[in-house]
Amino acid sequence: MKKIIPFLVALFLFSCASRKDVVYYQNIDGLANQKISSYEIKLQPDDLLTIIVSAEDPEIAMPFNLKSISVQNPGKLDASIGQQTMQLYLVDADGFIEFPVLGKIKVSGFSRSEVLQMLQQKVGVYIKNPIINLRIMNFKVSVQGEVTSPGTYNVASERITLIEALTLAKDLTIYGKRNNILIIREIDGVISYNRVDITNADFINSPFYYLAQNDVVYVEPNKNRINGAAIGPNTGVIISISSLLITLITLIITTTK
Repeated sequence: MKKIIPFLVALFLFSCASRKDVVYYQNIDGLANQKISSYEIKLQPDDLLTIIVSAEDPEIAMPFNLKSISVQNPGKLDASIGQQTMQLYLVDADGFIEFPVLGKIKVSGFSRSEVLQMLQQKVGVYIKNPIINLRIMNFKVSVQGEVTSPGTYNVASERITLIEALTLAKDLTIYGKRNNILIIREIDGVISYNRVDITNADFINSPFYYLAQNDVVYVEPNKNRINGAAIGPNTGVIISISSLLITLITLIITTTK
């Protein structure tokens, strides 16, 4: 019995996680009032875009907009029939979109503001002071690993931080490694990755603080989770039986004295 008790104490201490392994933003005080660097995502192949050109005279702008289609009657373009929906521009594998009147335009690799400026110049040749709106319609990020609700999440805006993505996934489980979160990103067909430590507030200044469309966030399991998986799913049963045996042994020793 004297040998068992120290073993149980050591097991308890081993299973306890330290503050530095769990708490986020541990040096946030040193970063107070610092301005976060601005970040603009770059358009990529397979992005779906809405681009709407407006002018003082709507008739002048019509040739520069895709026609709406009827949801109930997709083969018809009559605005009076069925519910209408705006058609989308698909960025092709080479990074181009086919734009009315202007033809093929390279947009991949450019930020939203750069594409807007480009379109302002090109459309401005035909329309005085055009108003152009552009939005990415299929912006999404995927969160995997040791989070409460892993999955792919659509993003309504075009600006999401790593912390916001983890919040969408209902935060890390207690078994997630907070100091080694992997972010996988594809830019122009090239895969890049980075590892982020969210226990250190310095990650706020990282280029991976803001996520790009289609980023994958992977939270690695910590040693306790890995060791638990190695022991197997019957760990709880084994611990319960061990506790019962220890209790019985204690009672036997006590009664025989």
